[in-house]
Amino acid sequence: MPPPADRLSRRERAIMNAVFALKNRASAEDIRARLTNAPSYSAVRAMLVRLEKKGYLRHQEDGMRYVYSATITHAAARRAALQQCVRTFFEGSLGQMMTALVRNEAWTDEELDALRAEIERARRAKKP
Repeated sequence: MPPPADRLSRRERAIMNAVFALKNRASAEDIRARLTNAPSYSAVRAMLVRLEKKGYLRHQEDGMRYVYSATITHAAARRAALQQCVRTFFEGSLGQMMTALVRNEAWTDEELDALRAEIERARRAKKP
């Protein structure tokens, strides 16, 4: 069972995003270089150790350095982060989130057509 993504701090999420952006193989130095307002190297290492203890990362030794990779897929991490966002900002309602996105964004006709097509696909998929 993958670790629950809602137990990640903002900085821990940024570290996980960096690991995924680095093709799921990254050293502490690589990760630190991708972080905005990066903390010290030792702080990044401490967070990596914490993420390993929580079950989000694992490491392999590569010479004198550790190379980290995620224990879950990027798609699973994305789903968990989206679920956390829905719980936090939209009272657990996907409908409220989708309505807010549709109302508050500037959509092109092509994007709206793609959304309509996805809604229709979802309708067809749920019919018996």
